[in-house]
Amino acid sequence: MNQHLSRRQLIGGALATGLASRASAAPTPDTLFREVLLVDGTGAPPRPADVLVTGDRITRIATPGERIRVTGARIVAGEGRVLAPGFIDTHTHGDPLRESYDGFLAMGVTTITLGVDGSGPRLKGDLDLRGWMRAADRAPLDVNVATLASHGTLRRAAKIPDAVHRPGPAALARLETQLDAELRAGAFGLSFGLEYVPGIYSETAELAALGRVVARHGGVAMSHMRSENDGEIDASIDELIASAGPARPHISHLKVVFGKGEARARALLDVLAAKRRAGIDLTADAYPYNAGFTGIAILFPQWALPPTDYAAVLATRRAELRDYLEKRMIRRGGPEMLLLGTGKYAGKTVAQASGDAGLAFPDFLIQLGPEGGSGAHFTMDQPLQDVLLLDPLVAISTDGGPTMRHPRSTGTYARLIEDYVVKAKRIPVEEAVRKATSFPARILRLPDRGTIRPGAKADLILFDPARVRARSTYLDPFARAEGFDLVMVNGQPAFERGQRVGRPGRLLRAAATG
Repeated sequence: MNQHLSRRQLIGGALATGLASRASAAPTPDTLFREVLLVDGTGAPPRPADVLVTGDRITRIATPGERIRVTGARIVAGEGRVLAPGFIDTHTHGDPLRESYDGFLAMGVTTITLGVDGSGPRLKGDLDLRGWMRAADRAPLDVNVATLASHGTLRRAAKIPDAVHRPGPAALARLETQLDAELRAGAFGLSFGLEYVPGIYSETAELAALGRVVARHGGVAMSHMRSENDGEIDASIDELIASAGPARPHISHLKVVFGKGEARARALLDVLAAKRRAGIDLTADAYPYNAGFTGIAILFPQWALPPTDYAAVLATRRAELRDYLEKRMIRRGGPEMLLLGTGKYAGKTVAQASGDAGLAFPDFLIQLGPEGGSGAHFTMDQPLQDVLLLDPLVAISTDGGPTMRHPRSTGTYARLIEDYVVKAKRIPVEEAVRKATSFPARILRLPDRGTIRPGAKADLILFDPARVRARSTYLDPFARAEGFDLVMVNGQPAFERGQRVGRPGRLLRAAATG
């Protein structure tokens, strides 16, 4: 390789190669799945079937008695394995232009949703989502990609300083114009990250103005809410609904931090049900783990967060900050309940890392600072979270990414099948699949994905539920799932025999309604 080629030239060459291979590739032969157990994504009971794929679509479904006869097709023997729609992840991190999503394919994910928590992928030096989308259109992708406009990034594109609480009329107009442009380009809605900078500084009036823009385009307003803490979550849900306005509100990674027990979960679900009875199309997603993963900034008071001068905080309020961090960490279970996932301390708890550094844990956190890393925060009660996870109106998501040191990035959907369907038998396979396919497709308004029916896109997964394994752990977060034998994206094999075999994903665009 010429060592004098720039990174831009290398990336451009890779994109050109990808385009050339797409243009010169021979037509994909038909694929006939014979004698599968069809779980079609609608929640209907499994049934024996043969399924024919032509090009990128499902063209025929037949009962075993009416054989489909085709010439030159690839025949895949189902042998009684489940054939289901590919899983649709409503909350995903990372950038498929720079990272591999093999670990997602390995657990049956065929579509991801980026731009969550108020931020998302962008090209270097370009805060406009449309530039990234043009690059994604040209690039080979592991999986299909749906994008959201991101509130925090929109703010910065509109040149609103992070710490501004109330943008003036001109700034708000710039914000609305930028959002409108990204929605017209095909973003599926808008995400808020109200516990993070800069969303933490925003107020409901600003968010509601953006919600009205989202509504004009028929989009969804997803939010990492202001607080997920027990005692504050009801108010956060009310703020999300007020912010979305006429748009459809969606709660990202539903949880009750510090809450305990199944009764608490049912009480929260009753709150959501009451909102729906009032006419609000409120949905949510969740993942099957009792630890979140986020930056340690969540431990720090707002007055110590960017753009505040952290050095000045240490010079004038260090003792106050130390006291705050000590109480905050103890409230969250103590330093043993935060497993660091970045930097030289990755894989160690705050208790272990602070001991290695010879510091008390509050002083160690002060040394790291609010931008000093991320980690897995064990602040959730598993019985409570299971009730939320299994509710029919809660979709399944990972809240993961290719480089995130959390098992949800590689194990979410395998764990759903292995633990909740096969071992505990808490839900049947058809309900698990519905929550991971047609329901998230409804949330995003993907009309031709999420179910197996003639005319739908051929995003398909073939697996034996009894053989599915979620192998990743908090200490080994990148171990791939096992048991998904064939993953097809847009009618082409993407993952087979334990490895990626193609990159047939596409950038998806919302239908224009505004």
